[in-house]
Amino acid sequence: MSSNKSTSWSYTEAFASEDAVQARARERSFDLGITPVSPGVGAVLTVLAASSKSQAAVEIGSGAGVSGVCILRGLPSTAVFTTIDHDVEHLKAAREAFAEAGVPANRVRAIPGRAAAVLPRLTDGAYDFVLVDADKANALLYAEQGIRLLRRGGLLVVNDALDRDRVSNPAHREPTTVRLRELHRALRTDERLCASILPTGDGLIVAARL
Repeated sequence: MSSNKSTSWSYTEAFASEDAVQARARERSFDLGITPVSPGVGAVLTVLAASSKSQAAVEIGSGAGVSGVCILRGLPSTAVFTTIDHDVEHLKAAREAFAEAGVPANRVRAIPGRAAAVLPRLTDGAYDFVLVDADKANALLYAEQGIRLLRRGGLLVVNDALDRDRVSNPAHREPTTVRLRELHRALRTDERLCASILPTGDGLIVAARL
């Protein structure tokens, strides 16, 4: 990354501000050994959720609730948010963050379990917003399920899509990097989608369901 690009990236990340609720959720993330979304990514998630006017959203990978709080703040007050994580401690921390953010418990479905097992049980075409923020090795599987879940006009968002700048460098052949390249090709050529990559954080794929 050139010095100018590095400066611009740092500036855009610092442009986003966080309140005490997000700061505490971020601290819990670190305590649990979780890498939360960056402030810049969180701000983009809020904007995307608000622009989607979603009534039903799904998050794959709850973390400690940083991303969930950001999404919920962009959703209409009537929207229902579903978050999936295999670790019950992560879900507990996420629910704590949502409660601190003033989100009524009946607006959140926190589902414990492996996403590969949970996602097929969710209804086709019933959601307007899907965030994939889980293990990169299965990102393509999660994205395929996410497309199935979306209504026309809905948004699929994949976090950490550039794998620390390795995806763009053919010399990197790590398994997760290769899998993310496969994901990029699949989304770029999928006729059901209009997709783009944002350089925010470690890269966000944003794809609209046509």
